Amino acid sequence: MDAQSYNAALADLRGVRDEIKKARAALTKLEADRNKRITQLALSDRAKAERIAPAAGLSVADVVALAPALAPAELATSDSAPPQAPPTPLAPPQLPPHPEPQPDNTPAAGSAEPSSPVGAPPPPPPHTANEEPSLPGIPEGAAGDDWFTHTTGLASTRPNFTQQARSTVFLDTVTGVLVHRSQTHHLDLGAASAADILTAVFHTIPEGVERIYITAGDPWHRDADRHPYLRDAVAAWLNASIPGWRTDTGRGKDRMAGHFVHARNPVGRYQRDNADQHVEIRSVGEWFDLDGDAPHTVRDAFVLLWQALRRHWNDAVIMGSPSQTGRDLWTRTIPTRGQYADGFPVLSEELRGLLHATAGQGRNELITSPRVPEQLPQLVEYDRTFAYAKHTWKSPVGPPRRITAATFSSWSQKEQMRALYGCGHWHVRVTVPDAWNHVGLLPAPAPGDRAWHYPAAPGTTFTTWAGGPEIHTALANPIQPWKIEILDGILWEDGKPLDDWAKKLKETWTNLTAQAHFQGDPQQARAAHLASRAVRSILLYGIGAFAQRPRMVTGTTPRALERDVPADAEIIGFDNDLITWQKPTGFSRDPNAHPEWAAAIWSGARTALLTQRHREDDTYAGALHTAPGTVVAFRTDALYVTQPQNWPYHHQPGDYLLRGHLNGPLTAPATEEQLLSLRDAGRTTLTATQEA
Repeated sequence: MDAQSYNAALADLRGVRDEIKKARAALTKLEADRNKRITQLALSDRAKAERIAPAAGLSVADVVALAPALAPAELATSDSAPPQAPPTPLAPPQLPPHPEPQPDNTPAAGSAEPSSPVGAPPPPPPHTANEEPSLPGIPEGAAGDDWFTHTTGLASTRPNFTQQARSTVFLDTVTGVLVHRSQTHHLDLGAASAADILTAVFHTIPEGVERIYITAGDPWHRDADRHPYLRDAVAAWLNASIPGWRTDTGRGKDRMAGHFVHARNPVGRYQRDNADQHVEIRSVGEWFDLDGDAPHTVRDAFVLLWQALRRHWNDAVIMGSPSQTGRDLWTRTIPTRGQYADGFPVLSEELRGLLHATAGQGRNELITSPRVPEQLPQLVEYDRTFAYAKHTWKSPVGPPRRITAATFSSWSQKEQMRALYGCGHWHVRVTVPDAWNHVGLLPAPAPGDRAWHYPAAPGTTFTTWAGGPEIHTALANPIQPWKIEILDGILWEDGKPLDDWAKKLKETWTNLTAQAHFQGDPQQARAAHLASRAVRSILLYGIGAFAQRPRMVTGTTPRALERDVPADAEIIGFDNDLITWQKPTGFSRDPNAHPEWAAAIWSGARTALLTQRHREDDTYAGALHTAPGTVVAFRTDALYVTQPQNWPYHHQPGDYLLRGHLNGPLTAPATEEQLLSLRDAGRTTLTATQEA
């Protein structure tokens, strides 16, 4: 670029800057005008926040913030009520620093320190992470004890119906290639809007289809540059008007109403006007990652998946998503005889809410300087194969028991260790040892946008919730025991509600993996590989579905009927015809909601990233078996280190597989994007080395 072009580009850039300033000023003026009008409307005797909110394009909460007089009466009453006195905290016992027997001069578990009066709370910790947000706990006394029940009339039971298969097609929206059973069609998709896709598909297949998998093209991202966030572009694509169609309201036993707005893998659900014809538009990315694979290969992968599942479930049906498929297959393994022949009861809504708030999923952490060197000698990636399948052999069952600090303190050391080996979820106060020089061991609520982080600074004290495997590892890790104080806990009996389901999926995965390895036809080998990845997704997302996170529902309302927008909805977009809104639905009466199972598996998986024993090799693997300062990152079931490790790999679930290796010196990644870039380069380099 010469000097003249450079100066011209600078002038253009200044022009854009000035336009941005003008737009911001205009927006600020409009928002001020809107707020003024709201406060004026609030003076009217007829004013209601739920009527003003959709007209203003705001949520009811935003309107109430501008005009507090519009707050619902019950909310105002609640806010004005005097706060209750906080419950008296229990004096938690201190566990022994290591599960081995203590020397005679060490105070026994539950006893007072020599300088403290008997029964007094422990002295203040040397360093408290005051910036940590707090996690909810269980109320004291009878109020908390009432949580320890099951929801009346709600249990997971074996279905008494046969799941119906859906007529499915596979569509590449870049090339227009459509695969329907054994036939291939070439469609003109125009701008690839939802209307274009439905029109073209139903013109080509007049008898209709019920599920359209998009294999390439991501058409919901076509107008991404017109929206500030990718999710907004997806919502606009899903909610665009389609003549002759409307948003599906759901039907059948797998009822799913409305669109699902997701930045990468959305689901559009549509129903013909005045007809009982339903269709979904979905991304095949829910099942596996593609690498330029043709729709024919994707179709073959689903056929192989169905055939492999049928060897274990004679009524297996592939549903729209891996999570739906996983839970449906699991219900068909519920025993018909024995203790749980009548089903597995669902926890109280209070305990489900507590688990939702306090049981995190995979560990995702990037460790930066000065905890790792600024220049890395190399970056090595190890990925735990089919990791969650390793941790399904034992899960919590039966009525939950509350274990208070006093109860835990009264137990013998053997009873305490047995409880921590069992299926439990524990509220604990944790102190990092003064001489600690390795990675953090337990999750803590993180400030800012991240849900969890892993404190590792010596002397740090924090309060958190964690599963038994993590607590036990903190006490008995191979480096140095941490100080753990039990504040409260939930304990279940040990059971095997997922064992049969997981074993069948593991056998299916093993079979498909072998097909991918020994298949002579490259396309069929690729299809078998994709099918094996789909089995992984069925188990992974099936476990996630047990967690039953509160759902966010998205909907649309015609502008002429804005008073029909739900009062508790947030307006997320509107045009001349429609208002788009979303609202949380909370916890539904889902008979298959078992967050205690998901929490136990996630806790076991996080622990295995730290330490995992290989009995047949009499050795250990994991982050705690590397040198201090060599762990760069954790990503769900992957570990990134600066030195190769001699860990055994036998192609079994949970084994550490070498996935990438990049020689340095390398600048240590400071962001997730930089880590992923190095990861991709390391995988490419390792593949090239193995093929050479």
